[in-house]
Amino acid sequence: MKVAYVFPAQGSQRVGMGRDLYDNFASARAAFDQADEALGFPLSRLCFEGPEAELLQTINAQPALVTVSYACLKAAQEVTNDGLPPPAFVAGHSVGEYTAVAVAGVLDFATVVCLTRERGRLMYEAGLRQPGGMVAIIGLDQALLAEVCDQTGTWMANINCPGQLVISGVMENLTKAAGLAKAKGARRTIPLSVSGAFHTPLMQTAVDGLSEIITALPFGDPLVPIVANTTAQPMTNAEQVKAEILRQFGKGVQWQPSIEYMVNDGVSTFIEIGPGQVLSGLIRRINKDVKTINIGDASAIKNLINPSP
Repeated sequence: MKVAYVFPAQGSQRVGMGRDLYDNFASARAAFDQADEALGFPLSRLCFEGPEAELLQTINAQPALVTVSYACLKAAQEVTNDGLPPPAFVAGHSVGEYTAVAVAGVLDFATVVCLTRERGRLMYEAGLRQPGGMVAIIGLDQALLAEVCDQTGTWMANINCPGQLVISGVMENLTKAAGLAKAKGARRTIPLSVSGAFHTPLMQTAVDGLSEIITALPFGDPLVPIVANTTAQPMTNAEQVKAEILRQFGKGVQWQPSIEYMVNDGVSTFIEIGPGQVLSGLIRRINKDVKTINIGDASAIKNLINPSP
C-alpha cells in the first residue's frame, strides 16, 4: 500500500479545533505549546475558544491550521508508536503546503508556524493594496472557465476536482466572470470569504515581503517528496521548496493534477491530517477507486488502534 499524507487549507478552521487533541495527547499538547511560544501569544486558546471572527482572520487562521494539522499527525504517531504508514509523498492545499514542509523536515515546526503567520499578514496587506476576492465555480468545464478568465481579467486560482474550480481577481471582474460562467453553463457561483485575490499576481507585494524573510531561513532537503501546488510535481531539494513558497502566492493551486500525479505513481491511500474532510471529498471526486482516511480529532486518532466495527 502506497500512502500520501495531505493537509487542509484555510477555510477548514473552526472554533474548538484541536482542544480534544490537547487534552488527550502529550505530543499534541507539546505542539500547541511550541506554537504559542514561537508566536508569543496563545494561539492554542484562539483555536479552542475563539472568538470566531478573530480565528477567521488570515493572519490567525493560517498558523492555526498548520498547528492543528501538525498536532494531529504527532498524536497519531504517538498512539501508533510511529506505526502510521510512512508516506511516499506529502502535499497540502495552499497553506496546507506549509504543513507538508514542516512534516517533510524542510523547516522546523516552530519556524513554519511563524512563517505562516507572516504569510497571512502579507496576504491580508496585499489584499488591502489591491482589493479582490475569490469565487468558486461549480459545474463548468475547465477549458470554458479559462475562456471566462481570459475575457474578464481574472485568474484560475484552484483546480480542485472535476466540476469545482475557483477563480480570483478584483471584485468588478469577478462579478463579470461569475455572470459569464453561468451563461456558459456553470451550475453555481459561490463567493468565498477571503481577504484578497489569493494565488494571483495581485499578491506580488506579499511575494516581495516573504522573499526577504525566507532568505535567512535554513531550508533543508525534504525527507519525503512534497508534491508542489503550482506544478503538481514532486520537490526533492531545498531550492525547489524555497521557489515554490514564493511562486505559490501568484499561481493557481493544481490540486487535481497533484492527486492524479500521486495516483499514477501508485498511491492508493490518502490520509487527510487536520480539521475537516474537504480534501477527502475532493480526492474521491478525482478518483473514486482510492481510499481516503481522515485524522482530524481525538476520536479518529484513537480509532487507529481500536478500529470501529
